[in-house]
Amino acid sequence: MRRTENLTLFPNDLSQCLKDPFYHETRARNSGYRLIAGVDEAGRGPLAGPVVAAAVMIPEGIRFSGIKDSKKMTARARFEAFHRIKGGALTFGIGVVPVSYIEKFNILNASLEAMLRAVQVLDPQPEMILVDGIHTVPTSIKQECLKKGDQVSRSISAASVLAKVYRDRIMAAYHHMYPEYGFDKNKGYGTRQHLEALKEHGPCPVHRLTFKGVR
Repeated sequence: MRRTENLTLFPNDLSQCLKDPFYHETRARNSGYRLIAGVDEAGRGPLAGPVVAAAVMIPEGIRFSGIKDSKKMTARARFEAFHRIKGGALTFGIGVVPVSYIEKFNILNASLEAMLRAVQVLDPQPEMILVDGIHTVPTSIKQECLKKGDQVSRSISAASVLAKVYRDRIMAAYHHMYPEYGFDKNKGYGTRQHLEALKEHGPCPVHRLTFKGVR
């Protein structure tokens, strides 16, 4: 897999990042990048369902107050933020990678592929992307990987919200197909109820058969 060299624009100063959720975006703009997208994924850990990624480009001057790491928001707050982001973003993209890809190429590569797909549908295309985590997206676009990026970059936080809400909707749809697993509640994660259902019924077509807890 092709790797893109990380930029060295950003010092690891978390105190500044936590005070200003656009710290990294501002640094990038000061270095000449105008079109900057945040990228994040949802669904690396579940035992079932796809991995979903989102890419979001926030217009300069738009703050999206209250939007943060999706894991630290209530379901209602995420739902409201989802629509605010869709309505206020310069552009956004969603990438969905199915279980079959996860099984063939592993969850890390599937996550990076989902991120790539999300970035590829952005219009306009970004000049730079800020990526949650430590692994680069396989693209020639300039990028910076940020540990805990969904906590220190509002662009990444917005992407985390889109990815989470979109994936939750997919899992709610799967619940109607396979109600015995409780996907509407557990979203495919290995809760006790989910594991008990697996023991009783065995896996369904959207389970990740290579994951511990399923096999």
